[in-house]
Amino acid sequence: MNKRWKSLLDDRNRFFWVLQAAGWSGYALVHYIGSLMHEMRDIYALVILLGAYAGFLITVPLRHLYRRIWDISPWQLIIVVLAASYLSAACWAVIDNATYWEIYKFGFRPDSDWFYFKNSIAKFYIMLSWSGLYFGIKYYQMLQDEKQKALMATSMAHQAQLKMLRYQLNPHFLFNTLNAISTLILVGENELANRMMSKLSLFLRFSLDNEPIKKIPLAREIDAINLYLDIEKVRFDERLQVVIDVTDEAQKALVPSLFLQPLIENAIKYGIAKLEQGGCINVHAHRHEEQLVIVVADNGPGTKKPIDQLLNSGGVGLANTRDRLQALFGKRYSFTVANNDPQGLRIDIRIPFEQVDTI
Repeated sequence: MNKRWKSLLDDRNRFFWVLQAAGWSGYALVHYIGSLMHEMRDIYALVILLGAYAGFLITVPLRHLYRRIWDISPWQLIIVVLAASYLSAACWAVIDNATYWEIYKFGFRPDSDWFYFKNSIAKFYIMLSWSGLYFGIKYYQMLQDEKQKALMATSMAHQAQLKMLRYQLNPHFLFNTLNAISTLILVGENELANRMMSKLSLFLRFSLDNEPIKKIPLAREIDAINLYLDIEKVRFDERLQVVIDVTDEAQKALVPSLFLQPLIENAIKYGIAKLEQGGCINVHAHRHEEQLVIVVADNGPGTKKPIDQLLNSGGVGLANTRDRLQALFGKRYSFTVANNDPQGLRIDIRIPFEQVDTI
């Protein structure tokens, strides 16, 4: 039923004819009920129907006239509407009264031809009301069109923002990866370089195949993170340890694609890379009531900067992820950065839990 109404409202021409038929049918019904109260003869019903039909036909040219004068100045529009409504009412009164004398008062004639213009003022108000409804509906439709355009523009801007944030891949990652591959080739580690290039290709393909404005199951996000970590482990070898602990329920939760990669890259760049003996990154995810809780923590040296300053200068890492979450979830998310215990940084993320049926 809703689809039928939507289809009707979208087709402006059909919508006009439906309202036109319904309005004049209502006019005829009201007058017929009034005739019953005044005990008019049955033949009067035909007079009422013909009068309503005449009003229906006369207002059709009014519609075409109003469409042609739509863009004129307001005062000119008011004058034209008043004049057109009065002339239409006069014509309608003549037709209505002529029908009355020819059918209901058959064989009789009014004393004066001016009698045919009787009730012109009352019909003028009806025509004026019809005109007011026409312009009111047209202005409402225009307002809805402008609102729809504004919503579409906002949506497009929102999608553009998400794409921009999503495609801000850290150039240092790609530069360091290609540099590491080049080094492996120079030292004769061709098999390792080939494996690393293969991982890089799969990771970049994943990043291109998943649209930035859509969400993916957390399980697929973890698969992409593992591809990224495989590349980094070639550079850091045993110095990089990663522990991923994700519950079965959390694996089916929907998350923005590649939103964890900048956080892990940030932890490697500012945490693990600065430790001679290497370090460990922990990724944990679980469901808490109606929220998905994700924690990314490392045991690096941490930061001496204030947390607010760290967020604002996070570049593609912290600030990028925070901005993406804000663009996607508005106020329905939480993104906090704190010092880890005993050392390092800890990032806690809470987003609405949206689950898929299958992975």
